[in-house]
Formats: sequence, C-alpha cells, structure tokens
Amino acid sequence: MKSMLIEQSVFLREFALLSLLSLFSLFIGCNNAPTAPKVGTSTDGATMQKIAESDSSITSFDQNYNEGQAMSFMGKLTAQISPIRVGQIVRVVNKSFTYNVVGDTSYATFTRTFEGVLYIVAASNYSGNDTVISKPFTSTIALNLIFTRVGKSNNPTFNWKLAAVSLPEGGTLSSNVAIQNVTVFLPTGDTLSVNSPLDYYIARGGGWRRQLPEIKGNNKVTVQVTLNSAYSDTDFVTITHGGDFSGLRREKVKLDLVSSTPSVNGYIKVYEGTYLTHKWHGYHQAIINAFPKQVIYDDSSPVEISTWGIPYFIK
Repeated sequence: MKSMLIEQSVFLREFALLSLLSLFSLFIGCNNAPTAPKVGTSTDGATMQKIAESDSSITSFDQNYNEGQAMSFMGKLTAQISPIRVGQIVRVVNKSFTYNVVGDTSYATFTRTFEGVLYIVAASNYSGNDTVISKPFTSTIALNLIFTRVGKSNNPTFNWKLAAVSLPEGGTLSSNVAIQNVTVFLPTGDTLSVNSPLDYYIARGGGWRRQLPEIKGNNKVTVQVTLNSAYSDTDFVTITHGGDFSGLRREKVKLDLVSSTPSVNGYIKVYEGTYLTHKWHGYHQAIINAFPKQVIYDDSSPVEISTWGIPYFIK
C-alpha cells in the first residue's frame, strides 16, 4: 500500500500521460433527438437494436461512463492516502440484444460488456514522487426498452418506434457494494426516486409513463444515493455528468457520507452531493459510480463498482 498526500503539482507531470491515454477511449456520438436508423435492416431485432444505438437518451451514457482520463473532482478527502484524480477509460467488447414481441409491443433488453482501466493519480507524502495506479476491470451495463409497432412494411426499418427506455444499471460481478436507491432533487422542486433502474421507464414520446427530466442550464441538482456496502469504511461515490457527444465538458463530483447503519449484510449508507448543470442544450446523463474505499486507496485491491445512470435534458 502506498501513502499519498494531495499536492497540486501532481497534475503537471501526469496530465500529458493521461491526455495521451484518453485518445484511445471510445466515444459514441450523441444526437439531440431520437433518430431512426439511417440504413435498412433485415430483421425486427436488428432494427430495434439500431434504433436503440441511435437514441440520444441512451448514447449519452457513454460520454460520461467513459471518462477518458483520470479526472479531478469536487469533494473533501481526509485520509493518509489521498488520490488527486480518479477516472476510467472503457470500451465496449460485447453486445447482447434480446426482445419479445407481444401484439404490437416489443419488450427488449440491451446489455453491453465494457473492458476498462481505472486510473488513480496520487502523490506520496514520504518520497514526494507522483504515482499513477492503473487497474483493469470488466463491467456489464444493462437497460430495458419498449418499442411500439408503427407499420407493417416488408422492411422492418419502418415498423418500430422506441416508446420508453429504462435507466441503465450494472457494474462488476462483485456484490460487496450495490446501489439500492437514487433520489434526485430537481431545481423545479420535483423529486425523482429510483429503487430499480431496469423497471423505471422514461417515455421517448407522449403518454408512456415518466417523462425525461428537463433542467435549465446552470442549475443545481442534488442527488442522494443509498447503497449496501460490505465494508465499514467510507466508500468512494461520485457523479460524472455533462459530457457532450465528443466527451468534452465532463465534470465529476464526489458525494459525502450522510449516514451509515449496520445491517445484516454489512452497512446501509447514504451519500449526498450537488452538481451544477452546464448551459449546453441537449441530452445528457449523470453517471453514479460507487467504489469501496480500498479500490481507490489501496493499489493492490481489485476494482469493485456499482453503476447507475440518470438521463436528463438541458433545455
């Protein structure tokens, strides 16, 4: 284990390295409105997957889940080991799309497997040398979709429309840390509370369950995260948000521990933080990542992560 101390000078030598690493990150384009496939597809399943991969409320996940480099963050750290920047570079290595048509409605699940590297930039209180720790990991992110039939053409491209999308959920195989609830306090006074992301659908058109949250630019959004952790130490919980279609304008906020209560399976912990939306219009997503403390503070601990996403629109 390495002992580390926060020093502003740590950024200078590592920034060039991390910037080069970010060139290899995978970014998926994000449009400002849902779009139909641009090329014809031969089956219903291929059509629906193409629609899903073109929808901005879905693709906005990638620009914030793939952080591109180790990022500085807002939030206090009080420990002997103090990371300066933490971030992950990920790429999709596998996709699975399954669906079930019932009448004129199709219920689908879209699952993607990511391979990534978690980068931690820190400094040593003893040697004064900067340190970059890299940890490979594999994570799986899933979401559910509902399509409605809009035609009966011989070309399936024209037959389906995306009606609703669930929130994304996933992480590594470890169950030692797991998000249980996310409550979002919107600037309008409305509250969004999620216990099961895959069952929480947001409409992509009028009249189907919940609508995508719309937030004005330069507004504060408060997020409260409840998680079940097997560890007594304070976990490392962050929100990454604001990334556009090219991955620019991403920001990261560390959440503070509000309470910790012993439970049968460990500890029920509540974390809270606030982030500021930027002024750029379009579809965005706030990605919540929860790591056990040792993942960030111990260079030998493997990556454990629980991830949820909350899409929103800046109007």
